[in-house]
Amino acid sequence: MCVSRQTSSSGGLGLLGTRLGTSLLQILSNMSGAIIENMSTKKLVFLFFFILLLQVLSIMVGALIAPSPTSAIRYLATKCINRHGACGWLVPWGSNRCQQIHSFDEPLAKTLYANDIVFAVHVPLPNAEMSPWFQYMLAVLQFDIAFKVINHIEDDVLITIDAGLAYRDDLTSEWTTKFHSVEQRPLRCIFAVPKTYENEGRFYHCDPVPFMELGSVAHKYFLINLRLPVNDTVNVGIGEIKDIHVVGIHQNGGFTKVWVSMKTVFSPWILVATVWYWHRISLTARPPVLLEKAIFALGVSMTLLNVPAEWLSLGFEWTWMLLLEDAQQGAFYSTLFCFWVIFCGEHLMDQSQRNRLSAYWWQVGLVMFGSSLLLVFDLSDRGVHLTNPFYSVWASDIGMKLAITFIIMAGVSVCLYFLSLCGMVRCVFRNIGGKMQQLPAMPKARRLRYKGIIFRFKFLMLVTLACAAMTVVFFMLNQVSAGHWHWGDYMFQVHSAFLTGIYGMWNLYVFTIIFLYAPSHKHGRKKSGNSQQTEVLETPESQETQQTCGEQGPTETYRITGKVADE
Repeated sequence: MCVSRQTSSSGGLGLLGTRLGTSLLQILSNMSGAIIENMSTKKLVFLFFFILLLQVLSIMVGALIAPSPTSAIRYLATKCINRHGACGWLVPWGSNRCQQIHSFDEPLAKTLYANDIVFAVHVPLPNAEMSPWFQYMLAVLQFDIAFKVINHIEDDVLITIDAGLAYRDDLTSEWTTKFHSVEQRPLRCIFAVPKTYENEGRFYHCDPVPFMELGSVAHKYFLINLRLPVNDTVNVGIGEIKDIHVVGIHQNGGFTKVWVSMKTVFSPWILVATVWYWHRISLTARPPVLLEKAIFALGVSMTLLNVPAEWLSLGFEWTWMLLLEDAQQGAFYSTLFCFWVIFCGEHLMDQSQRNRLSAYWWQVGLVMFGSSLLLVFDLSDRGVHLTNPFYSVWASDIGMKLAITFIIMAGVSVCLYFLSLCGMVRCVFRNIGGKMQQLPAMPKARRLRYKGIIFRFKFLMLVTLACAAMTVVFFMLNQVSAGHWHWGDYMFQVHSAFLTGIYGMWNLYVFTIIFLYAPSHKHGRKKSGNSQQTEVLETPESQETQQTCGEQGPTETYRITGKVADE
């Protein structure tokens, strides 16, 4: 806080000039401002177009170079015969394929019991192989169930699945068991026509059933064996199942290569920028303030998100990669939300308790609470997948209700946070607008300087809002688009462009914040030069000013708002 005693032989500079006066100029002459305040307009315009060019490049890389992020392949499960529950893996095709039936209407099928049937699926299809570049593999089940009056699907029925997964890396070796589990899934089906004898044989419309999530594709071939055990209490009232389709979903290898390449480029860039920023802070003659610490934390979280761990996952079977990616994204967005609150709060004209994290306990608490709920949900789902990929938190009513409760509570926390943030942004712009009306009372040189500073600050705030809005807009387009657009001979992958564009945008946003809010190097001016500048900015009337103490901060806007608030 700056306290000044001032006497003047004639009129002052008005309310803002009186409050700021030469004490603020004396402070500014003893410290460097941020780059955003000292960089010339020409250089700032060049930086803006450079960042914009990189943003367009990030979008075009996903649109023109990368393929679709994921591929979905539909497999029809082969009905293998396994009399008396013999052990061993049943293969749907190849030299040692199982004895099989094509339909349950065959004469051979009439002699079999339900427990004699094993549904077998080989992943991938013949003459293809899986790759570690696929990163993960999901599987959902689609049941073809025919209606019969005497064997219809009951309400709220659960289907029990005895599932096993095996792997091998060549076509001649034996299958190695990887996972085995007995799971239950809710079977939700509707029958669009009346349930009468005339409509027997028609099929139900059933929702896809989540089946498996494998966090690593470290082997070339996978084999899935499904059994639907039947007794007096198990798998009763599930209808007459004709076929089972397994839809396998994995990340495309081409998209993984583009994604990892972008992370490899951005990772050292943001790391160097973060280290450079903190080195600039350490060179100043004051301890770092809360805003500078928040910017540094933002750079660290972005650096952690950029770590290209996928390179190592190509050689190691790391099934926890999906959990790691969720943790990285959660840490970044939590830090980003906290930074926005601190950035707005530290520039509030009427904020008297600045440079204290406790002043933002409400907003930061909401962010931490919502993040903790999502973390618990993620650990309860994908954390269990590390030992059992067939597990699903949505399989039971209790798990589903808890998951929905966690998601709703996290959503409410996010909504409350954004309402609070919007209020802070509105307050910042309102107060800055009020101070702009007092600028005419200042000398021309100082008025032009303050106008430029405030304009740059407001522009950066608008860029922040634009980044958040673009994320929402791109997400909505990603949901409603067909996946790709055609323009002449070119095909644009909309989903890939969304992912690479948003990823590039947040990297560029963090870099811009780090660069523009780093202390400027223009602090080696001679004292005489500072004195001359002070004389130009001062009024010709005789004034006597005594500075008793000083507030220091990263930018002139920060210091102006703090002084006005204290007074």
